[in-house]
Order: sequence, then structure tokens, then C-alpha cells
Amino acid sequence: MTLPLAGIRILDLSNVLAGPFCGYQLARLGAEVIKIENPKGGDLARRLGADPAMAKNLMGLSFVAVNADKQSVAIDFKADEGKEIFLRLVETADVVLENFRPKVMERLGLGYEVLAKRNPRIVYCAISGFGQDGPWAGRPAYDQIVQGLSGVMSVTGDAETAPLRTGFPIADTIAGLTASFAITAALVEQRQSGRGRKIDVSLLESTLAAMGWVVSNHLNGNVDPQPIGNENFTAAPSGTFATGSGPLNIAANEQKQYEALCDIVGKPELKSDPRFSERQSRKDYRVALKRELEAALAAKSAAEWETLFNAKGVPAGCVLSVPEVLKEEQIVGRKFVEHLNATVTGGQTMRVTRPGFRLETDYPEPSPPPSLGQDTERWLRQLGFADGEIAALGQRGVVAFDNRPTVKETVKMPDLKARAETSST
Repeated sequence: MTLPLAGIRILDLSNVLAGPFCGYQLARLGAEVIKIENPKGGDLARRLGADPAMAKNLMGLSFVAVNADKQSVAIDFKADEGKEIFLRLVETADVVLENFRPKVMERLGLGYEVLAKRNPRIVYCAISGFGQDGPWAGRPAYDQIVQGLSGVMSVTGDAETAPLRTGFPIADTIAGLTASFAITAALVEQRQSGRGRKIDVSLLESTLAAMGWVVSNHLNGNVDPQPIGNENFTAAPSGTFATGSGPLNIAANEQKQYEALCDIVGKPELKSDPRFSERQSRKDYRVALKRELEAALAAKSAAEWETLFNAKGVPAGCVLSVPEVLKEEQIVGRKFVEHLNATVTGGQTMRVTRPGFRLETDYPEPSPPPSLGQDTERWLRQLGFADGEIAALGQRGVVAFDNRPTVKETVKMPDLKARAETSST
């Protein structure tokens, strides 16, 4: 199977999550993603995750989650020779992805303008906390900082628990997805014009853009968004309800769904109750409506109600843990979790999740995340360095190697002129 981004080469200089998550999406679509890492430890995520032994071996579970199907070349950018190696790689690439603070690459002498002179086709994507300019541009930013500044925490939880962070790094993840589609759009343009461009992705702005409904309510409806826990501010009954055993999410957002819900729980009189008969009144009296429904829902378990409601077109679902949902046939049958056909450092066989979309046939089996410097020697050879030069670079610490067998096949270096001519046709 030929994947959509086959033939695209991406140099991924990013660390931890936003950039690596972006690179992982593109790698699973067929792009050749080469992680460019610091020889002294590499990506910080190599030392993060729930398994201390794996983290000690620079294969932390946080790293494993978003770095399968990539290569690793370890280069010290502070050395002039390291910069030149990188620039020679840039000449062969389509995309450079980084998530340093603004101006770091410029201070290294490797900013977009420099790279574009070596390769005018290069698409350069910079992910940062707040964007490349503005009064906050130089501030350090992590996911939780952005969750607080963006308003996410102010609308998460309820009156007693807010502000509350989400249970996973949502700002980093959204920024990674934003960068992914911006890069793919720029690649389409690159193929048409033969030119690249610079992309500026902000965690803060990406997160605010994803909060479109609550932001619009404020901008256009003069409504100050408030935390309302598991309730849905657009409709009622829509939220999490107690049952005879376990919580149940119900989203009876349409009138016909609400009326069906009343019949199923044996409360047909709620359909004509003036407090609940219309959409807006149900929102106004959501507390009273929830009380009425939970009294009826106590007769059965969440799993039983889930089956009854969905059979009649009323959206409902049990509240599952991560281990529980991963065992569900919906996830298992669609092969969302994949085994890597190799062991990584530490001797454990790893599993990863595929992206949240499917193509017309199964994905190729992913290769394991790379060990630090796994592909350095191979790429130096492809760039024309002789054995003695490679050994000297390693001895001076300009590059780092890991000589364990690599999974990726050695590929022929592309002819840039030929690629440019092909893209312009």
C-alpha cells in the first residue's frame, strides 16, 4: 500500500509531545521522519513515563507513545561541523519541524531564512507556547501553563473543583494536530509552486481555536463561560447521571431523543411537564430534571440503560477507564492498538496506538521507536562522509551513534533538481 505522504522527508527537531505527536501523525501517513536529537540524552521524553527501567535506558514510555516509525540522528548543533551536517540534511528534506523557544534556531544560525537559502522548497514549522512574536513569545510554556492561560481550566470541573486541568496534555496534543494539518497544506503548495514557507504554531492559539463554542458564546453572545462539571451547556438532559450501578453519560440533545428517554425510563409525564417540555426550559430546570431522571435510573445498571437507550436512538454510554475501553471489541476489532514487531531497549515488546483515522487498507506494521543515534552513521555515509571522518566526529562528540541494527532500509539520497522539476509539473 502506498501511503499519502510516501516520499516526504521530515527533519523533526522537536521534543516531548507537541512536535513529536505531529511527527508521529505524519510518519504513520508514510512520511520519512528523522528525529534530530542532542547527543547528550536526546529527546527529554526518553526519560519520562511510568516504567523507570525503560526511562533509564532512554526509551521512556512517554517517548514510545509518539515516536514509532521514526529514525534518530544525534547531532550537536553547537558545533560548526554539526550545523553543517544538519544543513546538508536540510538540502534533502521537505520539512523541518521544531518546538524550541522563539529565536533559538536563529541564534544557532539555523533559522528559516538560512535553511531556505540551502533549500528553497523547505517547509519550516515552529511550534511554541505563544507564537513567534508578541509580549509572551519568550516565556517558557508547558501544557499546564497553557491550559491555565487559555481558559481551559476555568471551564473544566464544577463550581467546587474549577479551575481544573484536563486529565491529559490537551494543549500539546491540539497543537500537534494543528501543526500536522498546516504542514500537509504547505506540502500541497510546495508541490504546486516549488517553494516552501514558514509556519508559526502557538499552543495558546491552537487551544483557544479548539474552544470555538465557548469563545463564540463570549465574543458574540456576551456570555462568560462557567464550569458546569459534567453537564452540557448547550442542552439538557445531557451529562453524567447516577444509575443503580455506575455512572452513565446521556446526551438527549434533540426533542425526539428527550421524549424517547422519558418513555424508556417510565416517566412519560416528564414530556408534558412545562418545566421540561421545551429545550430552553429544560436547560433552565436542569437540576430538577436530573433529579427526576436519576430516581428512575436507579432501577437498573448503567450497562443495562446504555443498551436500552441506544436501541431507541438515545445517545448513551458508560463511563469507562482507559484499561476498560482498550478491551472493548470496538477498539480491539478495529486494531487501534498495534504491537511493534521488535523489542526496544529494556527487552520489552511495545504497543502503540495508531492515529485516529483509518485508510482504505490496514497500516503497515510500525517500526519501534529509535534508540538515540540509531541512524547517525548511516546518514553520515549517505551524506558522503568517509569512515575516518565519521569516527572523528564521534570522538569529538559532534555526533552520537547507536550501532544496534536499524529497522529502516537505507534509502537513496534524492536528486533535489529532479524533485523540484517533478513537483512543478
